Amino acid sequence: MERLSGLDATFLYIESRSQLMHVSGIIQIDPETVQGGYRFEDLRAELARRVTAMPAFRRKLYNPLINLDHPVWVEDDKFDIEAHVHRVAVPAPGGQRELADLCAHIAGIPLDRSKPLWEMWIIEGLANGCVGVMLRMHHAGVDGVTGAGLIAQLCSMTPDPPELDPKMLKETAGDAPPLELAASGVKNVVTRPLSLVGLLPRTVKVPVDWLARSKRGDAMPAPFSAPRTSFNGSITGHRSIAFAQVDLEDVKTIKNHFGAKVNDVVLAAMSGSLRRFLADRGELPEQPLVGMVPVSVHEAEIGATLVEGTNKVSGMFTRLVTDIDDPVQRIEEITNRMATSKEHFGNINANLMRSWAQFAPPLTMQTVMKLYGSAQLADRHPVIHNLVISNVPGPSFPLYFLGGEIKAMYPLGPVFHGAGLNVTVFSSEGHLNLGVIACKEQVPDPWPIVEAFVEDIEELLKAASA
Repeated sequence: MERLSGLDATFLYIESRSQLMHVSGIIQIDPETVQGGYRFEDLRAELARRVTAMPAFRRKLYNPLINLDHPVWVEDDKFDIEAHVHRVAVPAPGGQRELADLCAHIAGIPLDRSKPLWEMWIIEGLANGCVGVMLRMHHAGVDGVTGAGLIAQLCSMTPDPPELDPKMLKETAGDAPPLELAASGVKNVVTRPLSLVGLLPRTVKVPVDWLARSKRGDAMPAPFSAPRTSFNGSITGHRSIAFAQVDLEDVKTIKNHFGAKVNDVVLAAMSGSLRRFLADRGELPEQPLVGMVPVSVHEAEIGATLVEGTNKVSGMFTRLVTDIDDPVQRIEEITNRMATSKEHFGNINANLMRSWAQFAPPLTMQTVMKLYGSAQLADRHPVIHNLVISNVPGPSFPLYFLGGEIKAMYPLGPVFHGAGLNVTVFSSEGHLNLGVIACKEQVPDPWPIVEAFVEDIEELLKAASA
């Protein structure tokens, strides 16, 4: 038995039919590298074998009425691989847009909470000869780091099936006797106010310091200070997806020339892309867009103990450079803006958000979020931030997913009421893979965003090579 942290559970509480809280990845593998040739049945059988040594794929939620605290993970004693792995074919002609449309439809389907919260779709019929794989996992069970770790366990450095760790074969999530679960829940609820004593002083310091920094001009943008765009309102459950791949060496050339970070290059290029996208729609605001950048806090501590749970992430706000037309000026300015945001964020307790999430009341949060969505309140209050944009580093060497060499891996995060656009990049084997997912009603066609991103990288590369 493993209890969800407050932040893990929050992703369950805020989920609705329109605000789905799973993260996804679209992988394209070369079937020619699979030993004995590709067959769906063989791939599913190999996945079933790997999952026997991966407890995270076999656990499901357990939350009886007598539980006063957050739900727990328990072993699914009726686990059936066929309930999680599905086989489909992409419509003709099997191009990247057809693949994106199919995956967008899948992304709009809620995960079944009576089973382990993941599923895999094997997609055949791609024109480029690859086999597509769409893996979906609920955010309650993974964040960027742990999600990449789970995918890594399904990968190997050669096409050969790896040996399984015998120690992992014996690990399970454990049973959860109702009385034991109730007792631990009562204990947590009763002792939780004690942690509030230490939490309040650290929290009070944040807005005071933020205000002082704002006056000095060295603060990251505050929540509710973003300009409104057409993708900053209430969302539906329909999704649109687009993706692209650029050469990582080109990105590094730009980074080295301008003395920036890889993430700065990504933010500069995405700012140029969004600037062009919004200008073409006649809605480019004078004020720069505000991006929320997820930051891993897996190593951060609260006092002497770590906050338990899977999701160990916080959020940093930064002003993008959508207010600047010249691409060179954009990358120079985003480097300065990110440096300010990082310095400010570094002075805030990294686990503050996760600490407050421990107090999340399930019924209250579910009721509030239902009212928030149905009343379309995101259309009325000031915009918290315009979009989520994150960067997940990956391996620099070839990987094989269930025996097939990975040719591309596009990450896709969730979208929220008020921020119906999510951009995620993942670096792997000399490529930077860009995944964009949006509320379909707000961004019916996200392909111009990824195409403009690629063009902006090319412009920056020309400037760096001049």
